[in-house]
Amino acid sequence: MLPWTSIGLASAIDVTRQSSPPNFPLRLTDDRGRDIRLNHFATRIISLSPNITELVFAAGAGGKLVGVSRYSDYPAAAKSIPDVGDSSSLDLERIIALKPDLVVAWHSGNSIADIEKLEKLGLTVFATEATRLEDVPRLLRIIGTLGGTSTQAESAASAYETELRQIKRTYVSRRPVKVFQLIWHQPLMTVNGHHIINDIIDMCGGINVFASAASLTPVISTESLLEADPQAIIASVSLEIAETGIRERLSTISAIKNNHLFFVHPDLMHRQTPRILQAAKKVCAQLEEVRSG
Repeated sequence: MLPWTSIGLASAIDVTRQSSPPNFPLRLTDDRGRDIRLNHFATRIISLSPNITELVFAAGAGGKLVGVSRYSDYPAAAKSIPDVGDSSSLDLERIIALKPDLVVAWHSGNSIADIEKLEKLGLTVFATEATRLEDVPRLLRIIGTLGGTSTQAESAASAYETELRQIKRTYVSRRPVKVFQLIWHQPLMTVNGHHIINDIIDMCGGINVFASAASLTPVISTESLLEADPQAIIASVSLEIAETGIRERLSTISAIKNNHLFFVHPDLMHRQTPRILQAAKKVCAQLEEVRSG
């Protein structure tokens, strides 16, 4: 995935912080490295993932949403917005019928083919990707810039950054704990060092035992997990499912022997939104329990 370019980031910051209305057209670079142009603030926005829907609301632009991806359930107001399908089956006809002036896509979650189809149909698509916790306020500010809600977006971004600094100060220099993040149980799946969840683990003083894996969400063998011998397992599937998938097969792992199998709800852990800091606090507290144990 392509990082935010310095030119695009600078443009977003400059536009966001202007006290007077920005000069149009707005020119920004998305997380594909693609230059995007808007001749006016977006007034009809479609979100192609639940996390983007949540970001749009947090940035103060929820009232401009005319379509959202399936499973967009937070905040509650998102449930009443027309559904345009999910990452595996977008309803292109409905998207066109809704006449959006901006479609916000998830770079790693939506298929490149779908994004290209939308662009060929003449729609403006802005692709986003948060790989670090610091990306969340960046995306809030960008959405505020695109939707003309910079004041609300800046307030949300600043509050997030304040809370993030507090968490980092609290858990700096903690004793390392080897962690396995379980995102699926059949097959066993985890995250590598480029995933935003890895950033949570790192901030809390954990060591992701599969940080060096080649893919973003690798499948892990039982043998590899036994060899890694994590001290803590953090599951974003229910503990009942996690225990069925792990406890019986991997009873010799330190995390299982010491009963350090934890759960964090996937809506908090997986969605790249301000609520991810709730997940971070839970993970940090869980690793403290391992240290104290």
